[in-house]
Amino acid sequence: MTKTAESFKENYQKLQEIAQKLSDSSEVDIDELVPMVDEATRAYQLCKSRIEAVESALTNRLENEKIENKDD
Repeated sequence: MTKTAESFKENYQKLQEIAQKLSDSSEVDIDELVPMVDEATRAYQLCKSRIEAVESALTNRLENEKIENKDD
């Protein structure tokens, strides 16, 4: 697997862990909340950016195939 895929996977896992921790806790330690939100925000942005890049690459590939098929 490439580093980018691992990075997406790792960051997605971070998001799941933070969400699970927040949903399992009846009370969240206020001192942990801001760092958790910061970490989740960074992980979310990386995941979102990667998904957008993949969507763009797939769209470009499909458009190129349409053009190639028209030429045939």
